[in-house]
Amino acid sequence: MTGSRFSDRAATILVPLVFGAVFLGVWEWLVRAFDNKQFLLPSPSSIYTAVGDNWGRIWNGVEVTGGNAVYGLVVGSILAVFASLIASRWGWFSDIVTPIASGMVAVPIVSLAPVFNIWFGSTDPFSRRLVVIVVVFFPVFFNVTKGLTQVDAVHVELMRSQAASQWSVIRRVRIPNALPFLMSALRLASSLAIISAIVAEYFGGTQGSLGQLITQSAGLSRYDTAWAAVLGASAVGIAMFVAVAALEWVAMPWRRERTGA
Repeated sequence: MTGSRFSDRAATILVPLVFGAVFLGVWEWLVRAFDNKQFLLPSPSSIYTAVGDNWGRIWNGVEVTGGNAVYGLVVGSILAVFASLIASRWGWFSDIVTPIASGMVAVPIVSLAPVFNIWFGSTDPFSRRLVVIVVVFFPVFFNVTKGLTQVDAVHVELMRSQAASQWSVIRRVRIPNALPFLMSALRLASSLAIISAIVAEYFGGTQGSLGQLITQSAGLSRYDTAWAAVLGASAVGIAMFVAVAALEWVAMPWRRERTGA
């Protein structure tokens, strides 16, 4: 049983690595075989060289853009969880917030960033962070509210039969039930955070951000540098996703026991 489990985990890691290596190899071969112009599609080797040549700029961009993304993810998630707790406790609050949240989900990021830049100034990092907060808030709010409200009625009645307080019901029944919903929302929100942070930087901000580096490099036809900056953004997104997975591993020990992790 242990050997089979080890084989499954090894395959889970090995298959994506092999696919990635084959994909990059085919990409490199196609660019060289068809003499593709670098301004159309740079080769992986040229992108790798651009990473080395612009390492300082890319690292600085990772710090700026990654910092905005992490700030927005943390603050947006905390606000969303707090709002979900209120919505699960008082129905009138849910009736007010849910329609507003549903409408805000349809608002594109590209329309939020210029407005926030006007309100707070294009050089103030809070304008970009606020974009991330808004984007992160809604998926976390909807998922956590669902987890807090869709609990087994038998468990709630059992707690009430023991004269448990409302807070005890929330802490012992609703919050554990909502944890899987929260973790699923955070996995989605971690990707949305870095995407929205970069898009917000297209409309202004410090020159050292990844969004600014991508737009400037593309405008100068330095597409290998632009792709190198995209690679840096991808690394930030992967790191945030791994951090959420680690948080899930710590916060939900019963899943570790079930899977034997």
